Amino acid sequence: MIRLIASDVDGTLIQDSTPDLYPEMVTAIKKLKEKGILFCAASGRQYPSLKNVFRDVADDIAYIAENGAHIRYRHQNISVTPMKREYVEGIMKMLRPYYGEYEAIISTPEGSLIESRNQAFIDLITYGYHNVFRKVEDVLAEDAEIIKIAVYRKGSIRETGERLFIPAWEKQVKACMAGEEWVDFMDKSVDKGNGLKILEDYLGIAKEETIAFGDNDNDIGMMQAAGLGYAVDTAPEHVKKAADAICPGWREKGVYRMLQPFLA
Repeated sequence: MIRLIASDVDGTLIQDSTPDLYPEMVTAIKKLKEKGILFCAASGRQYPSLKNVFRDVADDIAYIAENGAHIRYRHQNISVTPMKREYVEGIMKMLRPYYGEYEAIISTPEGSLIESRNQAFIDLITYGYHNVFRKVEDVLAEDAEIIKIAVYRKGSIRETGERLFIPAWEKQVKACMAGEEWVDFMDKSVDKGNGLKILEDYLGIAKEETIAFGDNDNDIGMMQAAGLGYAVDTAPEHVKKAADAICPGWREKGVYRMLQPFLA
């Protein structure tokens, strides 16, 4: 018996940075609820951004936001995990010399902070992700609880991310690819898999009653925390190897297709 279905959003359920969910998936989530199955949006996105994507069913689902640093259900924070201040300072100092080609967005439970003045990046965050954010001169001068730092490069950040950004901090924090254009930094304990376990425990749902879908490094823990973990066919090979099964990607509405047995 399945009681919880968790899916990554960008690159798995919909195209990266897309602000809208397709109508068939909205209908599917509503039908799942009727059958006693909870849908959970699990993403590196912030909670307001996810709530916008799932606006037609926003009150019917759970959220593993910021890769698990912020977990919400029924308008309540289930878990919030801040980063250590010393690591925030170090990561920001590393990233700032790369501004221009690379941009950063810094997450708090109340919204995001951006130092960038790159209008194309600001437009992406505003109209693509629909984030709630403030532009600030210096993130480190703000009295804010930082739960995630994400660095972006249009097209792909993978080469620099895997060669430089991730190795520089992977011993101190959780540092990982979060889609082709993003590298995320969180507290060492933060992981979508840990987030799914927290949600399972909170709801009294067993691992065997859970299915998870993903496409990237930050989804591996979640797929392994579920009784059945799917990787989409566009995922990197090492992500596919970590999954129990493979399904079509967002272009073929693969997650929706895999849900059909639970909607009948």
